Amino acid sequence: MACRPAPPRAPSSRHPRHHAPTGGDCIGPTPRSPTPLTCEEAVGSDAQRRVWRLSGPLDADTVRDFDRQVQRRLPAKSGQLVLDLASVPTIDSAGTAALVDLWRVSQQRGFEVELREAQPDVEAWLSLYRVPLAPPPAAAATAGGFEQLGASVANGVSAMVDFTVLAADVTVSAVYALMRPRKLRWSALLQQASLMGSQAFGIVGLITFLVGLTLAFQSAYQLRQFGAAIYVATLTAISMVREMGPLITAIIVAGRSGASITSEVATMKVGEEIDAMTVMGISFTDYVAVPKLIAIMLTVPLLTLLADVLGILGGWIVGTIYLDIAPQPYLKATVDALVLKDLGTGLFKSAVFAWGIALIGLYHGIGVRGGAQEVGRATTQSVVSAIFFIIIADSAFSILFYVVLG
Repeated sequence: MACRPAPPRAPSSRHPRHHAPTGGDCIGPTPRSPTPLTCEEAVGSDAQRRVWRLSGPLDADTVRDFDRQVQRRLPAKSGQLVLDLASVPTIDSAGTAALVDLWRVSQQRGFEVELREAQPDVEAWLSLYRVPLAPPPAAAATAGGFEQLGASVANGVSAMVDFTVLAADVTVSAVYALMRPRKLRWSALLQQASLMGSQAFGIVGLITFLVGLTLAFQSAYQLRQFGAAIYVATLTAISMVREMGPLITAIIVAGRSGASITSEVATMKVGEEIDAMTVMGISFTDYVAVPKLIAIMLTVPLLTLLADVLGILGGWIVGTIYLDIAPQPYLKATVDALVLKDLGTGLFKSAVFAWGIALIGLYHGIGVRGGAQEVGRATTQSVVSAIFFIIIADSAFSILFYVVLG
């Protein structure tokens, strides 16, 4: 805030008397000053602590304005006035006397004047009169490696506990709602199923079809050299049903529906809608979280079935057109390669992926603190966390199913 000059006062033979603060700004240029002394009130000033940043020389040409305007706006008793001298390049005996007089008056009236950030020339003048300068702010101590590691572990454990509590609460509520369908909000469930399922049909189908196509091409490049092109059908079918179908579908849903869950819940949190629901006695878990969890766990396995079919279709096109395999033998090889446990493990993984995507989205949405910027940051963190969870869970399931089921 730029400072405005105070109204001129009649000259007096006596030193100007000090008055209580009247508000407003402090210093303005005078016609005598070739380089005026200006003042800006810094951010963070209030009635008890006013911070003024001086800029320009404090010498015989500007000291009268300083004495007339700054001293008549001193803070209230027990208040504080901070003068930032970092932008005062030069000072003379008149300017030094004005600062010394200001400091002495503050001692008499019971308020505090703090001088800080003085340049070497100004500091040398003030030291002659033993006027104390505030020490420069100390740099924040950098935490050591073990301290940072401990803080990270503590934060991780705390986040894991919070997520576990939320997961248990929402999961139990969802099971209870399925056992008593009258408690379930069917309209919200159908709406969420439409958003997460039918509206994702196109993008999931297109991407998995192209993945199956690419997978068949890469397999054919090697297998046809050994006259084993028919095994492209087997490799493509097993890969799509066991791994690629559930994995690609879950990643797409995490980026699409998981982000949507987080942004919606975060917006409700920022807008205090969740607090309003709590005040009205409406359970956020039953009203918002449960329909989303059930809807995503129903639609993701169905989308996975679609992904499996279209991925196999992509391989079938490569086999019949590029490898010159007859359609019937290709389909027969595909059916012979698949067993029920392959389909079951893929659908089981997709349901677990959906469960994690929904809960991670809810967790990051509820944990938002701040405004719109935090909503975007929480959404990004949700998608990254969900994809990380999907990859880790898929790896664990692959090892488990290989050891247990063979």
